[in-house]
Amino acid sequence: MTRRLVYSIAVLAAALAVGADILWCRPAAAQAPDVATESWSGERAMADIAAQLKFTPRSLDTPGHQATIDYIEAQLAPTPFKAITKQRFTYRGDDGVEHALTNLVARLDPGNSRRVIVATHYDSIVHAYRDAKNPDAPMPGANNSASGVAVLLETARVLAGLPPPPFGIDMIFFDGEEGPKSLGAGDPHWFALGSPYFATHLGDFYSSRKPEAGVVFDMVCYRDLRLSPELYSLANARNETVKFWNIGAAVAPSVFLNAPTTYPVGDDQTALVRAGIPSFLVIDFEYDPWFNTTEDTIDKCSAARLADVGRTLVRYLYAR
Repeated sequence: MTRRLVYSIAVLAAALAVGADILWCRPAAAQAPDVATESWSGERAMADIAAQLKFTPRSLDTPGHQATIDYIEAQLAPTPFKAITKQRFTYRGDDGVEHALTNLVARLDPGNSRRVIVATHYDSIVHAYRDAKNPDAPMPGANNSASGVAVLLETARVLAGLPPPPFGIDMIFFDGEEGPKSLGAGDPHWFALGSPYFATHLGDFYSSRKPEAGVVFDMVCYRDLRLSPELYSLANARNETVKFWNIGAAVAPSVFLNAPTTYPVGDDQTALVRAGIPSFLVIDFEYDPWFNTTEDTIDKCSAARLADVGRTLVRYLYAR
């Protein structure tokens, strides 16, 4: 899972200064275009979460990991994102164990050189290390991993019924975000695997120009969802972050808050930024006491909150 990032005082001060600017941002009608989003179904997204929970654990080298890949492919098959590239690679951990990983890259209008990335991760942590009673039990991951997949899948379905945008979209389902030990924040030496691999192989997908923006979703189904602009995102993709939050505040003002996070959060957006793609993270990292426990279950999720996030995403895409 994501980690709080550690930066120099100078970098953090700059991020905080940028973050402060967003306090004066207010939703603008021009930033929330009149695009039909009512078909974005929180109930269908909840069904996607429920389906993934049947595959738990969905960590590296488990049957549930492959079952999740199969599910994503099956759900995308009837959508315009049916052309999927499997970016396969291996990683050998410090324990000598070699892991097989697969990033899924589903492309809308692949011939269009103008591109936007919409991403999440689909792997889960291997066990509920933060659970006081059952730390070795499987961690369901309804919010932490399944929710982001659900947002992308339902958005793909909705885009099938809308006019194509004037740019291509790459939906990327990253593998290995929870790190080589599949423990996310429970690993003191955590680092993501899938997004850095993708970032160092951009030429496999972008021959002439890099994507103009990227947005990453993680932990977005909580029934008491509160989304603040993330500091690293503000420092590196301020315009895109502000645009998304302005639209979100028009869609769901109680969910999209003006005040930024109090710390930067490390997730798959960091690899994209380092590759020169302005990218931002949409996450509610305040999920205690259920974060990475056996209680990260679907009853903590809300169809309405998923719809708030998904409808904001669709409006954001058509506001470009």
